[in-house]
Amino acid sequence: MRALLNLFKLRIGVAIAVAALAGWAVERGPALGAWQVALLALAVLMSSAAAGAFNQYVERDIDARMRRTRNRPFVTGQFAHRPAWLWAIGALTLAAVLSAALATNVVAATHVFLGAFVYGVVYTVWLKRRTWWNIVVGGLAGSFAVLAGAAAVSPVPGPVALALAVVLFLWTPPHFWALAIAYREDYEEAGVPMLPVVVGDARAANAVLTGAWLLIVATLVPALFGLGPIYVIAAVAGGAWFLLQCHALAAAPGPRTASKAFRASLVQLVAVLGGAMLDVALR
Repeated sequence: MRALLNLFKLRIGVAIAVAALAGWAVERGPALGAWQVALLALAVLMSSAAAGAFNQYVERDIDARMRRTRNRPFVTGQFAHRPAWLWAIGALTLAAVLSAALATNVVAATHVFLGAFVYGVVYTVWLKRRTWWNIVVGGLAGSFAVLAGAAAVSPVPGPVALALAVVLFLWTPPHFWALAIAYREDYEEAGVPMLPVVVGDARAANAVLTGAWLLIVATLVPALFGLGPIYVIAAVAGGAWFLLQCHALAAAPGPRTASKAFRASLVQLVAVLGGAMLDVALR
């Protein structure tokens, strides 16, 4: 069970599913039944799990050279690295897309597919080994989750959902670059051109700080289109904590400060998504 949780990256999947729920919560339109919302969230979770498993299948050689990932099941041999896994991953992706279409509509299902495609193919196969822009483009995977939730209510997303999709896009680079600073030696050993490997820790830390400021400004935009004080308080509080850790990282780049900034980014994301859903629920 632990190996499966590792393979499918379910902790990330839960965060992506919550992003979809936030997109659904803030979108205005016809109410959905509880089973529709639950099935949509499950579909997003399944598509994220499939993309995560595909990522590990493709990157077995990289994972074997990184201390952070060398215990993943394809590396240790706990799961055999066989083509049958690709069929299983494809079937899981298809089940996710069909579930989203059944629960809601084709537009939402398309966003569910695009989220998995961006992470599994665009990020993992096309960009990760080639350019430091990999995670910038890869941030679209989270945005598609928000759009999937919004599309379940309305095929054309409203301004709040669009703003949250932008927030997810801007959140990914500083979040992951902080992690990449903490594990820069791993990425160097594996030959992966993450930003700290390409430009060094100091410049990457400044990029994290710049990205964090852009992100925090973007989190205030949903308040201009209807989200209220509960959201604003949550977004400002989470953003302030993230910025504090990013300033500390820029002042003293290194694994310790980078790990703190990485964890603070998770707090910030929970604050934004949770604050948005709570604000809508308590109106």
